Amino acid sequence: MRISDHLYVGEKAEKNRFRIICNLRYSKLQAGVYVITPASNGNNILDIYPSFALMQPYYQEQDLLILGIADGYWEALEVAGKLVNDMYQKTGGFCLKEFMDSGA
Repeated sequence: MRISDHLYVGEKAEKNRFRIICNLRYSKLQAGVYVITPASNGNNILDIYPSFALMQPYYQEQDLLILGIADGYWEALEVAGKLVNDMYQKTGGFCLKEFMDSGA
């Protein structure tokens, strides 16, 4: 698991940012924390996972890039929306790879 240099963080998650990131790295259970990653398929832009899902063996084997963290599902939707909005504003489209390559 990797964490983006330009991590998007929700308002409520900002208060516990360091704790959330440490707990993600050490696979500790965190109720209500969600992560935003690039989509696992080619049809979507982003995936939103509850952080406890990352404790499963399948996700532990994947090289996931965490683009955002949020405290609660609704905040995760807001963070994902902000990320997609910034992507569109910067690139004029919805290509995540182009957005990440542009230094976002």
